[in-house]
Amino acid sequence: MFGEKKKQEEPRFVETMVPNEGGYITRILVDTENGIQYLFAESIGAAGGLTALLDEDGKPLINEAYRRKKETE
Repeated sequence: MFGEKKKQEEPRFVETMVPNEGGYITRILVDTENGIQYLFAESIGAAGGLTALLDEDGKPLINEAYRRKKETE
């Protein structure tokens, strides 16, 4: 309990990009467990939503840096 320090774990989701457009806030989030990328969009003071980013075949877009990182662990 005391005296033993836990290894600093990476958060489950990290923000990779924050492009802002007018009255909207958008973020690209990456799941550090599997590399899947998500788009979060929010209208300031109103509503927001989250969705997986998909390729032309409907498969989730993978952040290759995180995918490779998991493969080497």
